Amino acid sequence: MLSGMQSHDGPLTRLRQGHEQSVLDFLRKHGPLSRAELGAHSGLSRTTLYDIVAALVESGAVITSTPQLEARKRGRPVEKLSLNPDAGEAIGIDFARRAVHVAAVNLAHEVIGSASKAHAPDLTWTERADIAERLLASLIDAPSADRAGDGPEGNRSLQLGALTAIGVGVVGPIADPGSQDAHARSVEGLSGLLRERFGVPVVLDNNTRLAALAEAVWGAASDAADVLYLRLSHGVGGGLVVGGALHRGTYGMSGEFGHITVDAGGEPCDCGGTGCLETVASLDAVLRGYRAAGGRADDIAGFLSAAASGDPVALAVLERISADVGSVLAAVCNAVGPAVVVIGGELVEAGAALLEPVEQALRAHVMPMAWPRVNVRRATLGEAGSALGGIALVLHESPLLSRYPQPIPQEHA
Repeated sequence: MLSGMQSHDGPLTRLRQGHEQSVLDFLRKHGPLSRAELGAHSGLSRTTLYDIVAALVESGAVITSTPQLEARKRGRPVEKLSLNPDAGEAIGIDFARRAVHVAAVNLAHEVIGSASKAHAPDLTWTERADIAERLLASLIDAPSADRAGDGPEGNRSLQLGALTAIGVGVVGPIADPGSQDAHARSVEGLSGLLRERFGVPVVLDNNTRLAALAEAVWGAASDAADVLYLRLSHGVGGGLVVGGALHRGTYGMSGEFGHITVDAGGEPCDCGGTGCLETVASLDAVLRGYRAAGGRADDIAGFLSAAASGDPVALAVLERISADVGSVLAAVCNAVGPAVVVIGGELVEAGAALLEPVEQALRAHVMPMAWPRVNVRRATLGEAGSALGGIALVLHESPLLSRYPQPIPQEHA
């Protein structure tokens, strides 16, 4: 544990260690803070706080910094305290339907790097875990210039020696450990596999819900207390932040917006329903609709390229999809009342050709008094979103998780 360790174990020593741990926890949760801000969070007296901080700085657990010259205002610059970025890292892994994404953040809340690799949809968990391991290995001690081609960001190298847990996002609902559901047993098998590979506990959740968490912590909705997140990818799902807290639901089913019916006479869905939003707005469904209308594209990149070039068939497909997406978002907005709607996933690369008709459909269906208060934004974290959400879940470091079930390391699954 990072602290100014004492040589005795009496009541005063235990009290001091408790204060040290409290200070470290606040810096872990909130990132860099001034002494005044830290004092307000901790409730410690000025004398006690300054003594604790001095010991932590001397031990190397905490570092100090001052604003850059161009960021300073008049007067003496305020010194900020933060955890030593070299003291440890947290890792997140997103096992999407057809890709693996990894991300790493240090204890100073700096993104060390991220990387992604697409794969066939029928790979085993072992094969997907192999990909994750290789992606993480590509971040270790690799200069940022060498990593840029694979999508990592940041300019620090990754060290795996101080891991305490790994946060993992997977497709589908997450049941309680020991569930007899086939999907739950499969996920428990993945947990055991990763625990064996990395030697640390593994915490899991639905990957689109983790993407919602990440956008609310680090991304497009970091300034909002009520957020609706929708991801349009190989699957369609999302997440809700309500009253400043991520919502999971009693059965871990919150955010399954892709399984809201938009066409009662439509195509059957994998969930067992009919005409779900996912049957028209998932990437495969978009391609099928485009080809059925006479369009020609081998993959979603080809479809997006056609839309960007003004292909009227592609634009008409996007407009039809947007009408369904907007009606679903409006229904959820009318029920929850978010201030921000964030849309992510590969399909959002269509830009205004998707977002503008979505906003039009949302405006047409949401309560008129609510529309001026709803802000539609494009997700900012890209492919790394769910992996970053896994990190936030591991750290349990955000007020967004204040009413969220404490993640249970799968040590005995």
